[in-house]
Amino acid sequence: MNLASRTISAALAAAASLLLSTAAYADISIFGPGGPTPAMKEAAEAFKQESGIAVTVTAGPSSKWMEAAKTEADAIYSGSQNMMDDFIAEHGTILADTVEPLFLRPSAILVRKGNPEGITGIRDLVARDLGLMVVDGAGQVGMWEDIVGRMRDVAAMKAFRANIDHLAPNSGAARDTWKTDESLDAWLIWNHWQIDNAELADMVPTEPELTIYRDTSIARTEKGRDNEEVTGFIDFLNSDAGVEIFARHGWQKSFDEAGQGSAKDGAKDTDAAKSDQDQEEQAAQ
Repeated sequence: MNLASRTISAALAAAASLLLSTAAYADISIFGPGGPTPAMKEAAEAFKQESGIAVTVTAGPSSKWMEAAKTEADAIYSGSQNMMDDFIAEHGTILADTVEPLFLRPSAILVRKGNPEGITGIRDLVARDLGLMVVDGAGQVGMWEDIVGRMRDVAAMKAFRANIDHLAPNSGAARDTWKTDESLDAWLIWNHWQIDNAELADMVPTEPELTIYRDTSIARTEKGRDNEEVTGFIDFLNSDAGVEIFARHGWQKSFDEAGQGSAKDGAKDTDAAKSDQDQEEQAAQ
């Protein structure tokens, strides 16, 4: 082989090696709403540090990213099951059978710093005419109704509705309104909006018997169907490291009746307990 041939062969080998290296560490693109994003971005950065694989997280109202997601997204995450269903219908290539619920978070009431009105919970917001904001769109469609409905009293539903001063279309818009409208005393939302914006508000838990929980899920797109990097990232989200990151932002795998979170999957715990019980019964026979 002459020098020119050897030079060409070396160049081709280098190019092939570069392509293989790039394919082995291809970036992942995921899209989703604002609520889970602080935790998702922290997890993405931790995953990059561990694996060398970058995860680009694009977030906000879906109207701002859906068109790009149709061609760029390897996976989509949501702020509730109804939101994921909307994404599946609008996006077109989200694989419905890959939807995986990841974490739950509880409803909560955000109040002004120091809670100057002394707000104690949902029943207080039913009884008192305070400046009240709720979100009635995105991942919170029907949220306030579900919470107040747990009081099992139509008079409470009527009173709460009459006390609503502002209906926000999504959580980001609600945050903007909270910043500028000082007449608002209470904002019914998810707990992580206070955790991730602690300078804006304090938090009052909704009563345990009235609290509702919704999840963040992730689903692959056709583009990300067989992407091993996507598999690795989803595995990381479910790992101890991923669970710890989301817990810092108020998300948990399960909650007990008092509203205390757990890093464990409650359904799996139940199955494990049943298995232990079965084994004990078999041993006793």
